[in-house]
Amino acid sequence: MDSNPALLIVGGSVAAFALVNGAAGLLPMPESALRNTWKWRNICTSLVHSVVTGVWALLCFYLHPRMAQDLIGTYSPSSHCLVSVSIGYFVHDFTDMLWNQRLQHSWELLFHHSVVISCFGISVCLCRYVGFSVVALLVEINSIFLHLRQILLMGNMHRAVAFTLNSIVNLGTYVVFRISTLAWMTRWLVLNRDNIPLLIYGIGSAGMAVMTVMNIVLFYRLLRSDFLKPSREGKRLKEKKI
Repeated sequence: MDSNPALLIVGGSVAAFALVNGAAGLLPMPESALRNTWKWRNICTSLVHSVVTGVWALLCFYLHPRMAQDLIGTYSPSSHCLVSVSIGYFVHDFTDMLWNQRLQHSWELLFHHSVVISCFGISVCLCRYVGFSVVALLVEINSIFLHLRQILLMGNMHRAVAFTLNSIVNLGTYVVFRISTLAWMTRWLVLNRDNIPLLIYGIGSAGMAVMTVMNIVLFYRLLRSDFLKPSREGKRLKEKKI
């Protein structure tokens, strides 16, 4: 695919997600979210991206199964477009956070977005490793439930049954679509070391290392917040009664 159409898709994606962000501000929101309307709009926009790209990534492999056998050179116009659209979202979200949130609260995500934009950008420009990038976007299946979790928390529904169910599904999809996917991608990079130029291999390995560390930390935070915290609180209550 020519780089000019790809740039147009990226630019169109940036504009589209900016519109989604603006539309999210027009939707009814719970009173508990009114004190931080920017975060509410940002999470809703991220949820839209996760639903679109997560489902799209699955469809890419379903409709073009040959891509799963060759993640370097084989791709479809749809998969190339998907990666371009995702770049547009990350560019939008990067600028949105940089403009609206303090650096001390967003530096982790800004760093994450920088790595993703760089890796996906190389894939789109070279028309290589598109399949590998689509595998990375399978992570967005779990992101759907991560963003739903944030929305439920902002809606002050942390004690609701819906939050408990979402937490269980979130943890399950985290292991399947995030931890397992990243582990498989790391293994693929190592096994295909001889087929990848040194510079690309170095960038990819650095990106995988960053993602792995960030996702292990996030997994621990989720586990502690949604599953370990209640038991600690219960133990404290028992100690008080004694």
